[in-house]
Amino acid sequence: MEHFDFTYSILIVALPAIMFVILGLGGKYMKPVVAGILGTTSLSVMTILSYLTAYQYFFVVGKVDGAYQAIHTAVRWLTFTDKLHIDLGVYLDPISVMMLVVITTVSLMVHVYSLGYMKGEKGFQRYYAFLSLFSFAMLGLVVATNIFQMYIFWELVGVSSFLLISFYYIKPSAVAASKKAFIVTRFADFFFLVGILLLSYFSGSFDFTDITAQGAPFIATMQGSSFLGLSIISWAMLLIFMGGAGKSAMMPFHIWLPDAMEGPTPASALIHAATMVVAGVFLVARLFPVYAFGAPDILHFIGYVGAITALFAAIVACTQTDIKRVLAFSTISQIAFMLTSLGVSEYGGHEGLGYMAGMFHLFTHAFFKALLFLCAGAIIHAVHSNEMDDMGGLWKKLPITGVAFAVALFAIAGIPFFSGFYSKDEILAAAYEHNKIIYFILSFAAGLTAFYMTRLFLRIFFYEKKHYHHEPHEAGPAMAIPLIILAIFAFGAGYVPFSQFVTSDRMPYDAHINMQVAITSVVISLIGMGIAFKLYYKKNEIPDKISTSISTLYTWALHKFYFDELWLFVTRSIIFKRISKPIAWFDRNIVDAFMDSLAYVTQAAARSIKGLQSGYIQQYALAYLLGALILVVGFAGWLICFICK
Repeated sequence: MEHFDFTYSILIVALPAIMFVILGLGGKYMKPVVAGILGTTSLSVMTILSYLTAYQYFFVVGKVDGAYQAIHTAVRWLTFTDKLHIDLGVYLDPISVMMLVVITTVSLMVHVYSLGYMKGEKGFQRYYAFLSLFSFAMLGLVVATNIFQMYIFWELVGVSSFLLISFYYIKPSAVAASKKAFIVTRFADFFFLVGILLLSYFSGSFDFTDITAQGAPFIATMQGSSFLGLSIISWAMLLIFMGGAGKSAMMPFHIWLPDAMEGPTPASALIHAATMVVAGVFLVARLFPVYAFGAPDILHFIGYVGAITALFAAIVACTQTDIKRVLAFSTISQIAFMLTSLGVSEYGGHEGLGYMAGMFHLFTHAFFKALLFLCAGAIIHAVHSNEMDDMGGLWKKLPITGVAFAVALFAIAGIPFFSGFYSKDEILAAAYEHNKIIYFILSFAAGLTAFYMTRLFLRIFFYEKKHYHHEPHEAGPAMAIPLIILAIFAFGAGYVPFSQFVTSDRMPYDAHINMQVAITSVVISLIGMGIAFKLYYKKNEIPDKISTSISTLYTWALHKFYFDELWLFVTRSIIFKRISKPIAWFDRNIVDAFMDSLAYVTQAAARSIKGLQSGYIQQYALAYLLGALILVVGFAGWLICFICK
């Protein structure tokens, strides 16, 4: 293997950290435009370096004997034993290099777009500081050399999302949403940490090189021990997946993501498209050899959780009227597609089609979902509302946004020649080959996706012409240019020969479209789009009649199947009342009372003897004489008794 220069790869992670410090500490002394230009320039440099890294890895030095190798450098940070230690460094393999490209590209578009969208906002410099912190956290996560380094940046991603969601901190809804996101994901991360400790205890290492090595001896050791019917390795990988499920908003941890829309729309694009919510997918992909060889039962479980979540989120999205919430549930559904794809995959060659397809969909989804959110931001910027009922007839007023939105719609609906078609088709093909039940669930969810996204598009740009208080118009170049660039990516990303770069065993292979699956999925998508066109191209009474005829299902879907209410019941009525209150009573009345008793006895003893140290010389002299007298009398008595004997 040729020598690989890591200097600029490390800079990709270091630059946003430096920029966060500069903007965080010195932003208030800068003009807003200066802070924005600094942040954007930094992201531009990082993006160039990421593409340079991808080129050098995939086309120059990454491949040895036909397979892509993991290339990493690290410095030791904490040492527990000779083998068990925590390092900090950069780990480059196909999925981490791919993520570098995705994160920096989308983040750069968000930085440029925000120059126009956030112009005039109070806290503009603070916003760019938070964007830099978020980019640093996610980049550090994907290039982590070991699972503990990943966990550190995993938590930093949670902190960054909290700061961005609560950016408008004067709004109670934004504060509540940020706390909800933070608490739910921290709850899931507790299980992640326990899983890490289990895995590292048996493997004796945190390093991905050791943990994911094919035929690693710790896998057999952990498979040989069981608890409650599951092997120890199954428990460890299940707990780790629960952390990923929380971050990627899988059921039942999905409740935080729709509320996260309280943050600025460009920040929502960053959270949904390329960073926080795909962290769970990346986690499962990073540890895929362990799942495939050590815990295939958990991998199957992941497949079913993903399929059910994909269908659930698609159903809910059909009833939402806030355009950002529609996109939020769309994100949940699409991330679920990716996890399902990993769940129906095996290791190596064509059997690893699901792995490749999941990563491919992560790649394409990043561009068309970022485009959808930035289009939503342009629409909200034009009409000053998130609600579909306040929109309509915008096709001629926002032509650039309309065309960009249409490109993203065709991509997410899986229409041929657009990027989403190629990645979604591979997911469906993998499901068709390995699990027909999951295939049918995903096919139905794909049809619903085409329906609700077409509904969203038509309600915004057609349906009913509105009389707006302010004439809507396209935003300036800072917002329009990112839309055009992302539209190009949303169209063309599907033409990347992804199976030549990212596979489960790092061995390239030629992937082919399964025509039977592809034709079926396109027909299903066209049916969904056709139904939406019939219902929402022009205003009519049919949607109201349909919702009335299925009022129970519609009401449940509109209220997100009452998962928020269920979580409130569990936390308030069970955890707080049945668990927390008794613990609090025991703490106050037993633990505190015992400690208070110790303090009382100590104080009483101190009061009773404090006179012995009064500070008066006369008392000390008298005590000395009395003591001496007692000793003399005692000694004399002993001497007399001794003589008498």
